[in-house]
Amino acid sequence: MGRRARTGEVPEGFRIAARQSASGDGSGTGAGAGAGQIRGGYLGGELLIAMPSMQDPRFAQSVICLCAHSPDGAMGIVMNKPLENPSFEDLLKQLDVAPTPPARRIRLLAGGPVEGARGFVLHTADWSSEGSLHVGGDYALTASVDILKAIAEGGGPREGVLALGYAGWGPGQLEDEIQQNAWLSVAPDEALLFDPDHEAKWRRALRKLRVDPLLLSTVAGRA
Repeated sequence: MGRRARTGEVPEGFRIAARQSASGDGSGTGAGAGAGQIRGGYLGGELLIAMPSMQDPRFAQSVICLCAHSPDGAMGIVMNKPLENPSFEDLLKQLDVAPTPPARRIRLLAGGPVEGARGFVLHTADWSSEGSLHVGGDYALTASVDILKAIAEGGGPREGVLALGYAGWGPGQLEDEIQQNAWLSVAPDEALLFDPDHEAKWRRALRKLRVDPLLLSTVAGRA
């Protein structure tokens, strides 16, 4: 597991991007297991919904946007764990991104327990940069300082959230967890991804499947 970011610490993903921009080496970095322009495979672009039996407190009642899924593993962002600190404005000040105060702000999330000092923006695909990872057809993941500049100036993607850290699985690990009845999956929508009603997202995601969590079995079956 990666280390967690301390309160007010600049996410490492944006630190790296800032250094690359200053040196002329590029505008952004990859996003964990889904670096570069690799498109998500398997369940890439879907939402994972934790089953009621999930014992890991880091993922209990979590809703995760799976940004990349391939034979090499999987990477996703937890969508329903908001962060109060650092604020978006604090982040811009530490990175010397103008203007501050910004013309626009986006919400911050605890994206997962891996590499909590790295930052990623999950956003609508109406905006992208060279280093953006396309997540399905409608969304993208970016760790470039350019996206922060665009948002601060009042532009950038129509919707987005800034996540510190991510959830990661090794080869075959997520598939095993799904077979063990740890996760359900459903297609995302903008409300589940970007609206601020985090407390209700888990139940709302289950309702998309027409599932009552009280009726879900905790025992995995085999055909």
